[in-house]
Amino acid sequence: MSGRIIGIDLGTATTEAAYFEGGQVHLLKNPEGKAITPSVIGLDDSGNLVVGEQARAQYLLAPERTAIEVKRRFGTGEKISLGNLTYTPVELSALLLKYVRAYAGKELGEDISRAVISVPAYFDDRQRREVVEAGTQAGFTVERIINEPTAAALSYGLEHMEEESYVLVYDLGGGTFDVTLLEMFEGVLEVKASAGDNQLGGKDFDEALMDWLRNRFEEEHGIGLEGDIRAMARLKEEAERCKIALSSQESVTVQLPVLAQKDGVPCGLETTVTRELFESLIQKLIDRTHLPVRRVLADGGVSREELSQVILVGGSTRIPLVAKDIGKLLGTEPKRAVDPDLCVAQGAAIQAGIIANQMREGQELVVTDVCPFTLGVQVWDGERTDRMSVVIPRNTTIPVTRHEEYMTSFDNQTKAEINVYQGEAKSVLQNHFLGELTLDGIPPRRAREEKIDISFSYNMNGILEVQAAVVSTGKKVNAVINLLEKAEERVDVSQWDRAACAGDYRPVVRRAARFLEKSAKKGLEEEEREELDWLLYRLKKAILQEDTDEADEVEEEISDWLEQRR
Repeated sequence: MSGRIIGIDLGTATTEAAYFEGGQVHLLKNPEGKAITPSVIGLDDSGNLVVGEQARAQYLLAPERTAIEVKRRFGTGEKISLGNLTYTPVELSALLLKYVRAYAGKELGEDISRAVISVPAYFDDRQRREVVEAGTQAGFTVERIINEPTAAALSYGLEHMEEESYVLVYDLGGGTFDVTLLEMFEGVLEVKASAGDNQLGGKDFDEALMDWLRNRFEEEHGIGLEGDIRAMARLKEEAERCKIALSSQESVTVQLPVLAQKDGVPCGLETTVTRELFESLIQKLIDRTHLPVRRVLADGGVSREELSQVILVGGSTRIPLVAKDIGKLLGTEPKRAVDPDLCVAQGAAIQAGIIANQMREGQELVVTDVCPFTLGVQVWDGERTDRMSVVIPRNTTIPVTRHEEYMTSFDNQTKAEINVYQGEAKSVLQNHFLGELTLDGIPPRRAREEKIDISFSYNMNGILEVQAAVVSTGKKVNAVINLLEKAEERVDVSQWDRAACAGDYRPVVRRAARFLEKSAKKGLEEEEREELDWLLYRLKKAILQEDTDEADEVEEEISDWLEQRR
């Protein structure tokens, strides 16, 4: 396939693009002449879709018609409202990527239809597929999905080809956190391990400060701002401004003359935010990065003393407390060896250059990556039917194909339902269901006399293909686990408590909701938070539909789940 390939960093807060030519990376500029484009999409006063700077400019005036931080919604099945219209995260991200494609084509003087797009290392299979789908809807052939820390390491590695060292990339962006351990030697970048948190980033720091400012206002004026989306948008804008300013100064004055009205009188907020106060508000959030950091070192078999470099990536690493905290944790002063805002796009462009065979002599980089999650199938272990049998352990180097053999479970079994999961728990109920395939035509024999070979192939884009075969006959079935087709769209369950039977289930709903609220502050594993959130959604949906049998069953599941974690 001919045509230039560009690299794109599709970020939560901003999006950047670049290309590789003449042995160098070149950043692409948007129509405003800037390399950084806000990841914002909106509808203007005339109902036209606007993207980037123009959409960002209208956010304060029309937050109800403006979508920010869309990347956080990948894989959720949520719909996003812009005025009276609704979109999926894929559709809105496609609009942003189409905008990038247009300005890249204008600058390069040709139609651009090929791209390498970065994703957080800890994005799961469904989230990766949705990124690919967004690129496809924008008119791109997505040549590669590259993990963001790996892209950042490529940006660093191109200028440090002769180094032999262990490098830790600490990537704290607007909406996600990733940490990746790499080994560099003789032009090879080998990813040893990755971990992260897809619900941790600068957005959470903004919200911590927003909550403090909101409480200050409400205590001072005795009025609430809940439901006032314009006031909340202004608070968010001010919180972000303060956060950025506090990276270079010790205090910031907040002046919002009019946030709301009380008895027809305008009420505003004026206060001072110090760096010390801000750091106290976000310390627990930063503490949540410690477990993933420790995990990658343990998985990679590397001690902190063996690290040669700790590289900071992502705009949120500009916060002084972040560098101080990770330096204390690892005993190594982190370095800003790459541009934290641009290095991921630059690395994606280098990967594009590798794919297009554009690297010059002496620039021959070889990159390996890993599967960040454990992948396996549901099996019966003789006692329980919910066991997770591992086929590909987490942090296995990719691309990889692994086989495991299983035996039939009961006499005269002619069909096997193969359920595929992703996660670290021994029980599949605590892991992410990815998809299923059915293998029929098994010769009817006694239990355990027929063998089934299951193979998983995980490629460089982090996309999984599954094959199952009857060993005695060679009968096969294949599947690419297409979560885009299998995703259940969530319905609105916000009115669950108005249902006739709601009172019977209100106590367990409150217990689960309180647990989720507390667990977010304590840093509970993301997989567990998502599992409880899904159970809570199922219960509310059953209540709305007055399906008491289903509600009773899910109520019991939630109670058992909470009891196990007391």
